[in-house]
Amino acid sequence: MTLHVTALPPTEAGWQAIWSEWEALDEARPIRIPFTGPLWCHRWWAHYRRDTLFARDTLRLYVIRDNAHRLVAVAPMMMTRRPGRSPFGTRELQFLGADTNLTELRGMLAAPGEEAAAAAALFAFLAQSDAQSDAQSDAQSDGQLGGQDWVQWHGLPPGAPPGPGFRPMATVTDHVLTLSSDWAIFRSKLPRNVKEALRKGHNSLARDQHAWTMTVLDGQALADALPRLMTLHTLRSQRAGTVYHPDLFGSPRAQAFITDYISHAAHARLFALTIGGQYVALRLGFLYRNELYLYYSGYDPAWSRYSVMTTLVGAAIEWACAQGLERVNLSTGTDVSKTRWRPAIIETQSGYQVVGGLRSRLAFAAVALRWSRA
Repeated sequence: MTLHVTALPPTEAGWQAIWSEWEALDEARPIRIPFTGPLWCHRWWAHYRRDTLFARDTLRLYVIRDNAHRLVAVAPMMMTRRPGRSPFGTRELQFLGADTNLTELRGMLAAPGEEAAAAAALFAFLAQSDAQSDAQSDAQSDGQLGGQDWVQWHGLPPGAPPGPGFRPMATVTDHVLTLSSDWAIFRSKLPRNVKEALRKGHNSLARDQHAWTMTVLDGQALADALPRLMTLHTLRSQRAGTVYHPDLFGSPRAQAFITDYISHAAHARLFALTIGGQYVALRLGFLYRNELYLYYSGYDPAWSRYSVMTTLVGAAIEWACAQGLERVNLSTGTDVSKTRWRPAIIETQSGYQVVGGLRSRLAFAAVALRWSRA
């Protein structure tokens, strides 16, 4: 099967030309995540696009189709020039989502089983368009085709490089639980340490006569509680003597982006553990037809000795079972809060690949040297 790559205009019309097909392709993913759909990418670009002296981003939207014109993949990318206005800087083509890990998984969205072929087709297209752009002026190279020195890849299947010269850099792990329709049955099969942690949390609250409830918020109730989530997330990051969690919602831009995205995302849910009329633990999630993606959380350190976060996650999974969902995605990052549930692990690979000629190879070598010394 031959795949054909085209570049859409870097305008609002370009987004809208592919939006509905993009949504349908995203809905066909065997494991749903919020980061690959057009809504996340569109709002991310609105908030995170840079145009400064230090860095300038230019939108690149690539679509990949087969001979029957069926949409096989979408690659939402940007070319990042550093410095932003210098004709002698570096030009990196990368996927949207280059933030402080608000976008936990990024890369090309491809039809199931087409990931490797789509990445190879995109690399061949980029290499050809870059060769064609060699004679262009530097100003023209900021256009829709060519001009990049290297590509930063994400979301690739392990062991399937998109082309020659690929340098693997990291592996990202996603953790997915397969549920039972009956919480009691599901819980009975959990590892003993997880069952003990759930029992301990429940018993400690009951012993000190703290009645708790778990509610699932959406719509305006979610919007009203979102600032509390950000506050608890910050408090969690400031805790000493435990696993460090960065304050990902600490910047005004991150807060504005998440608030904006949630205002458009009908599938957003906020799982809230309430004690004494106060939210003491919150976790944001995204609900799809048959699965739930659990995103970032926060809790009040004053309640940490009661393991309120473990209790909340357990209650969210119990709720998912009651809804008849098939899976709960515990998200990325390998730590005991995920691995102790013994989830299935899905791995994707990231890396770099030089596309241009001698100038590009020299630029990448200089940047790679700085990385090695960092």
